[in-house]
Amino acid sequence: MDLRDFVDTLLRFESVGHAEAPAQTWFKNRLHDFGFETYEWSANPRRLAEHPSFPDDSDDIVTINRPSVAGVLEFGDPDAGKTIVLNGHVDVVPADAELWSHAPFLPRWDDDAGTVSARGAADMKSGLSACVFAALDLKDAVESGSLELDGRVVVESVVGEEEGGIGAAAAALDNPYPFDRDAALVAEPTRLEPVVATEGSVMKRLHLTGRTAHAASRWRGVDVLPKFEAIREAFFDLETERCDHVSHPLYDYPVPWPICVGRVEAGSWASSVAGTLTAEWRLGVAPGESVAEVERAFEARLERVVAEDEWLSEHPPTFERFSVQFEPAEVDVDEPVVEALRATLRDHSLGDEPVGATYGADSRLYVEAGIPTVVFGPGNIDQAHFPDETIEWAEVETARDVIRETAQRFLQSK
Repeated sequence: MDLRDFVDTLLRFESVGHAEAPAQTWFKNRLHDFGFETYEWSANPRRLAEHPSFPDDSDDIVTINRPSVAGVLEFGDPDAGKTIVLNGHVDVVPADAELWSHAPFLPRWDDDAGTVSARGAADMKSGLSACVFAALDLKDAVESGSLELDGRVVVESVVGEEEGGIGAAAAALDNPYPFDRDAALVAEPTRLEPVVATEGSVMKRLHLTGRTAHAASRWRGVDVLPKFEAIREAFFDLETERCDHVSHPLYDYPVPWPICVGRVEAGSWASSVAGTLTAEWRLGVAPGESVAEVERAFEARLERVVAEDEWLSEHPPTFERFSVQFEPAEVDVDEPVVEALRATLRDHSLGDEPVGATYGADSRLYVEAGIPTVVFGPGNIDQAHFPDETIEWAEVETARDVIRETAQRFLQSK
């Protein structure tokens, strides 16, 4: 089985959240067939509930039948060398089939354009597969006698990344291996750029209460929509202020610390004044900030709006966390794993300047656990969660080579 066949098969699994097990069984079996020593672990929801990224109630964290798996290759005297983890997630977001030009889980290869399109092509089954074959390339080189190496390479396929990093968090909190991990590379789509900083986010649910009334006498009601619009305007004003005053050298984006109101539900009947509203927000957190710090800033801005509105003062809204939270993360550019990646990129005439990403990744969990982690992989994050999600196949092959040489360099470094 070559890399293309591997990717093609993996893309056919509809491994959305809570349904990753069939893909993971296949993945683990292939690792075994390739000569890896395999490992498997499941997250303990009570353990995750103790982590600030996850809900406090363990009943809200679904881990049953959601195994994470890994394969380990050992070279020379593994205990005399280092260990590098090559990590990717197998879970994908659901696909709205009616928005796609083809079935989302039937890969469409366009050999003329050099692309493959399917849910998970960019985010991030191609990158995960590149990790597998990068490790196999090292194995082949060592077995052929063309390379002498001490150390270990671990390839991880984890679950629940889209839900805060269930599999990676479990591995970071409680090492599933009988050896220490010295560094990691997470193969998210970075356009083959070295990402050393990832943004955090906090999820907040806003609930407003007005007063319903018949549409024919709407003046008797209190419409929540203008109340929400005032809050929305205030929050986006704060976003602008933060983008002007919170700086980071790696974040040269039009909106470096974006917020988003991704879901709004108001009212209960077309012929009634909307008396309730629920809005769900994602608030960006810059590297160097904390989730709690940003959360307090938006809560203070909400309090200002409430204080200026008589109805809201008498009927104060609620603004509470929900779902998962992502702390920002950053790794020093002088870390050996970053230096190994940058040197390899230069050898391939690719850009090696470190960049920051406006999204969160499982890398933050390993960094928090004291494992220096860089993010690097094929594809563009703009394709993630997108209809007709597509990746350029040449990037996948290049990522395979770069990841292999990065792992080799890291294991050979002192």
